[in-house]
Amino acid sequence: MSRFIEVLNHHGSVIHVDNIKVILRELQARLDAEAAHVEFEFPYFIEKKAPVTGASGLLEYSVRFSAAAYQNNSEFEVAVMVPVTTLCPCSKAISRKGAHNQRSLVTLAVRFSSPIWIEDLVRMVETSASAELFSLLKRPDEKAVTERAYDHPVFVEDLVRNIAVKANADPRILWYRVEAENYESIHNHNAYAMIEKG
Repeated sequence: MSRFIEVLNHHGSVIHVDNIKVILRELQARLDAEAAHVEFEFPYFIEKKAPVTGASGLLEYSVRFSAAAYQNNSEFEVAVMVPVTTLCPCSKAISRKGAHNQRSLVTLAVRFSSPIWIEDLVRMVETSASAELFSLLKRPDEKAVTERAYDHPVFVEDLVRNIAVKANADPRILWYRVEAENYESIHNHNAYAMIEKG
C-alpha cells in the first residue's frame, strides 16, 4: 500500500488526464505487476444560469476517472453522474391536470479517441431528459422548467436511448455505457434502464 501512496505523492497534489497513464506505468514498475488500475472520483461544479431570470448558481456533478494498464496497453474511461428530471409520458396521457415526474440520476461512462470535455458529457445527458436541474430558480424559472418537462415526457428507457443517439453521433466516443435510475415519486420502486455500446 505504501508504494501506491508514494507513486501518487510523487506527482504532487494535482492528478489530471495527462499524468494518469504515467502513474499507471509507475505502479506497474514499483509493484512488479502485469496490470494496474486506478479510479478517482470527485465533485465537479458547473455554473448554470436559470432559464428566465438568468440567476446564477453552481450545480454539483460527480465525475469518475477510471484507468487501467495491461502490459503495453492502457484504457481510460470518464464517467459523469448527472441528476435530471423526467416526466412520465403515461401519466401525462391519462391525466387531465398534470403528470407525475421524478428525479433521475444518469451515469454516462465513455472511452474516446480524442479529448472530450466533462461539460459536453453533462450537456449530452441534460438535453436528453425532460428537464435539467438548477441550483437557483425564481418563480418564472420554475414555471419554465416544469413546463419544459411537461412538453418533453420521457420514460427511463427513452432517456438512455436519447443519450445513446447523441453518443453515437459523436465521432470521438468509441464506447459508452448509459445507466439511468428514476427515483419514482408515486411508486414504491425505482425504474432503471441501461444501454452499452462497444
